[in-house]
Amino acid sequence: MSDHDLRPRRRASDEYGILDRSRYPLASVAIAVVAVVLITIVGFTLGTVDVGLSKALNGLHTGALGAVTTAVYHVISPAPAIGITVVVVAVIWWRTRDLRPALAFGGTIAITWVPSAVVKEIVHRARPDVAVLPHPFPVQPDPGYPSGHTVYITAFVIALIWLLRDTRWHRLALGLGVVAIVVVFFAVSIDAVHYPTDAAASILWALAVAPGVRVVWVDWLMPKIPFLRPRGPAAQREVTR
Repeated sequence: MSDHDLRPRRRASDEYGILDRSRYPLASVAIAVVAVVLITIVGFTLGTVDVGLSKALNGLHTGALGAVTTAVYHVISPAPAIGITVVVVAVIWWRTRDLRPALAFGGTIAITWVPSAVVKEIVHRARPDVAVLPHPFPVQPDPGYPSGHTVYITAFVIALIWLLRDTRWHRLALGLGVVAIVVVFFAVSIDAVHYPTDAAASILWALAVAPGVRVVWVDWLMPKIPFLRPRGPAAQREVTR
């Protein structure tokens, strides 16, 4: 993949998709705020509603499948996930020779992901009880709702799809991204480190929150930072707004 491959094919301003200003910024932010409130409230009501499904999925944690789901869980645990994101941000910067899409990508992921850890502590929903699981995973010390792993991978995929909009890689990113989200959903559910509802709520969280986060970070805050201000035709559009 060259820097030319990452450049938009049809956008005259030569902007990257993740830098496109939202057509409905206030609506995006409002949806994000409402989603955070609703997902938090729902978390208090779930209890062990899907413990039966969690036990059934954990029954699949054997052989090669169990090894794969465990590996997935470890690969996108917080420390490796941060490392992966930093590396991808560096690659984007290197290939595009532009810091703006790189930081737009990394910031969108981080600001979507980190608040979910705060909600996790507020809701404090326990993870599936290892005593009732057929193939229990080592006990995790923190609460389980929402699933940070699932929020992370969903936010990562969303940011990547935005970045690659109008490039030859967009459809591939969309297809592989959906597969990645499904794989992580089942990995954390089969490992039974999360209830399936933890993971499902996390996907909804990222889908609803990421657009609002992108508006606040990319459209509103980045242009106020001197070295991240739009350039060329994009800068002219900012002046005329």
